[in-house]
Amino acid sequence: MKLETIDYLAPDSAERFVASLRETGFGVLSNHPIKKELVEAIYQEWYEFFQSDEKNEFLFKPETQDGFFPASISETAKGNTVKDIKEYYHIYPNGRVPASLKANINEYYAQANAFAAELLGWIEKFSPSDVAKKFSIPLPEMIKDSEKTLLRVLHYPPMKGNEEMGAIRAAAHEDINLITVLPAANEPGLQVKAKDGTWLDVPSDFGSIIINIGDMLQEASAGYFPSTSHRVINPEGTDKTKSRISLPLFLHPNPEVVLSDRYTADSYLMERLRELGVI
Repeated sequence: MKLETIDYLAPDSAERFVASLRETGFGVLSNHPIKKELVEAIYQEWYEFFQSDEKNEFLFKPETQDGFFPASISETAKGNTVKDIKEYYHIYPNGRVPASLKANINEYYAQANAFAAELLGWIEKFSPSDVAKKFSIPLPEMIKDSEKTLLRVLHYPPMKGNEEMGAIRAAAHEDINLITVLPAANEPGLQVKAKDGTWLDVPSDFGSIIINIGDMLQEASAGYFPSTSHRVINPEGTDKTKSRISLPLFLHPNPEVVLSDRYTADSYLMERLRELGVI
């Protein structure tokens, strides 16, 4: 089985994209409206930021969860005991961003949010009627002006050979949110777990964009759309000496949005953050 890249401009792109999400939890689109040059500029700007001491002036605040998270306190995926090999920066609509990096990152945040709303419209349109009826409000409205949507700028540093046994760049996990929008990174390594338990490489052609289902959409669709495990494996050969920058945008509904008979978006998020030990 192979995860195919779908041309956003093709007449049947929406239907094929939603079918891919249903089958694998992932969809990959080329020729999409987010500007490649903008993503390229952000990769370069933030690579330089992560190489500088300036990042330590923006250490994260526990109460707001925005700012810079150093590798020493990196995440440990649920069910794992070894920290991921990464550092990252959290950006919320009203969070802190270095002044020199604001223009491009804010533009990307706006473009990616608008694109996500369009894709959520596709998902609703091509859901079976009994699934679509489960959505308490239209999917694009769930994320409208949400201050919970998180942009994470990830830096996976070069491998030095002395990493902790069993550590990889991002251990297998699922996302909590509705959907995640991710420009193909500047290096390969992202994989998704197929139904048969094998790992599929996610196409990483620069200029494509990757979308995956999160746990909240799985909950809202009563399991019709699967939130599948994915990971970022360590590179081989000369690629080990390269940094990897990644820009996932985690689309979160407004807190009061009803996901199911069991959860609002807020109660679901709080339960998961408690499980992860974040709160």
